[in-house]
Amino acid sequence: MTNSAAAEPAAVLWDMDGTLVDTEPYWIRAETELMNAHGLPWSEEQGLEFVGNELTTSASMMQEAGLDLPVNEIVDTLMGAVIDQIRTSVPFRPGALELLAELRAERIPSVMVTMSYRRLAEAVIASCPPDSFAGLISGDEVSAGKPDPEPYLRGAALLGLDPAECVALEDSKPGLASAEAAGTIAVGIPHFIDLEARPGRILWDGLEGRTVEDLRRLRHHSRV
Repeated sequence: MTNSAAAEPAAVLWDMDGTLVDTEPYWIRAETELMNAHGLPWSEEQGLEFVGNELTTSASMMQEAGLDLPVNEIVDTLMGAVIDQIRTSVPFRPGALELLAELRAERIPSVMVTMSYRRLAEAVIASCPPDSFAGLISGDEVSAGKPDPEPYLRGAALLGLDPAECVALEDSKPGLASAEAAGTIAVGIPHFIDLEARPGRILWDGLEGRTVEDLRRLRHHSRV
């Protein structure tokens, strides 16, 4: 194990939905209930098309499927339904809390970078152990969402860091594209959606059993 500060990731930038927590079934349930309430069909396959998108993009897609409601009303309704479910049970992904705890013990800061809105992200952060996250970049606070690099650029900037010194953890295609475009050490962790393998791309099969030492290895290899 190296003790060199240069080999440490300066921070870990966490996606939320599908990476830290498995809220995608909550979103699909909320979408289905909203569409069905207006006499419209909805399927899990349609819901999976939304994974990683900005909420306004997802709302526009629901409008295209026939939902006659304003985008803001769709977003507020879905978010309220998901927050209600989170308050009942937070479905953390296997290994996520353990890695967060080890990062906290090693004094490596974590920042959440999510396309979910702040009030939903804060509900998830509140369910984590105290001081798990040093900051939050949410979907309602960026001018361009994933796959644009802005969210991850802002996540690193929040701590005054170069993105190249940070590890980003992502499960979606738009999210991984955002993290890669921002210049982070981007790790794809496919969950509901397969991620394309390509030269130089880092893919893990999950966070379970992953440690800070695994992140150190990524940081070391990025400097070679």
